[in-house]
Amino acid sequence: MRYLPHTDEDRQAMLKSIGADTVEDLYCDVPAKALLAEPVDLPSYAGEMDVEKTFSNFATKNLSPGCAPTFLGAGAYRHHVPSSVDYMIQRGEFLTAYTPYQPEVSQGTLQYLYEFQTQVAMLTGMEVSNASMYDGATATAEAVLMAGRATRRNRAVLAGGLHPHYFDVTKTSAKFLDIELVHPDSDPTHPALPESVIDLIDDKTSCVVVQTPDVFGRVIDLRPIAEAAHKKGALLVAVTTEVVSLGLLEAPGNQGADIVAAEGQSIGNALSYGGPYVGLFATRSKLVRQMPGRVAGETLDVEGQRGWVLTLSTREQHIRREKATSNICTNSGLCALAFTIHASLLGEGGLNRLARVNHANACKLADQLAAIDGVEVMNETFFNEFTVKLSKDASDVVEALAQKGILGGIPLQRLFPDRDDFANMMIVACTETNSDADMDTLVSALKEVL
Repeated sequence: MRYLPHTDEDRQAMLKSIGADTVEDLYCDVPAKALLAEPVDLPSYAGEMDVEKTFSNFATKNLSPGCAPTFLGAGAYRHHVPSSVDYMIQRGEFLTAYTPYQPEVSQGTLQYLYEFQTQVAMLTGMEVSNASMYDGATATAEAVLMAGRATRRNRAVLAGGLHPHYFDVTKTSAKFLDIELVHPDSDPTHPALPESVIDLIDDKTSCVVVQTPDVFGRVIDLRPIAEAAHKKGALLVAVTTEVVSLGLLEAPGNQGADIVAAEGQSIGNALSYGGPYVGLFATRSKLVRQMPGRVAGETLDVEGQRGWVLTLSTREQHIRREKATSNICTNSGLCALAFTIHASLLGEGGLNRLARVNHANACKLADQLAAIDGVEVMNETFFNEFTVKLSKDASDVVEALAQKGILGGIPLQRLFPDRDDFANMMIVACTETNSDADMDTLVSALKEVL
């Protein structure tokens, strides 16, 4: 039975205090079509075995990435996570059901956060990292807000190759902060020219946000964009949805980025139907006091023993609200721990070899797909995913491949529903989990479908 501590009188008093007449008034911003008009049609109770059987039957209707050749990407990637990662994160000194953001957080938690930050700073080529964020999309939004604080400007240029979901989250975060977002279109049929964003930078621009590899899989050279942004006093925010790419591509920090926001799911974390994931956030030391979240640091106690402390925390729970950089509740602690352990097991050399295998597999698959009548590979550059143009509607092709037991790719129009010219395009990703047999299966099936 649920425990409901508030009486009707309590609720009415709270509603009156905030100027609402009913509880429904609190949801006035939610579209009516998204609200339930009546309770969900479910039995009021059922035995545990019955519930398990029902949901197991539901699950068998899914085509699971673990049971089928899978070529899905566009921000969430299937990689192999060693079973040792799962074993380590469940050890008692690490596992907690609570988000550990209090100053008295345990030494074990602080130590792995410190090591996580070090790994992220090294991966991104930056000087300082926070102790993780929700995911890559919220990290990107926080980067735009941070750039506004640091430059005291309110105009952000978001390059067209930014993942649409990342753009939507940023748009929502900027909505009530008087931040103007400039977001030019981008098209996989044309090269990703730096001029497309450089020409939009002016003296009011706080930052330029560029994703590399972008949502179409293209690798973007950040240097000319960084140079142009810095000339106008703006910051460059580099975004990465596939963190494994940093094992092979040059770090954004070495290309002039001032802030790096990335999704860390690929290392240590499963697909899990879209979350929870782990956002990576790193910046230059000079901007650290504008960074959201918190930083764990190393110190010595009175006896000279090495220890770890919560060094910087600019959330309103710790400092005055008007001085807080963000109220985002960092971090995805267990996901960050899984990232840290997997990255430690890989090491620098292992991550580089993993990235090379990803790229080699993607190159092999791209060559095979390009040889099929009715398939055109659009990318000149890519890491482990690319865009193809098909002779048929991509959604129909993906569905037909699924009927053959293959998760063949993501229709581009699913991400860009307003772009009818993307109807025949599909994003295909390839990782170390894709064998030669998987690729042969996809190629053979695609020939039959087209």
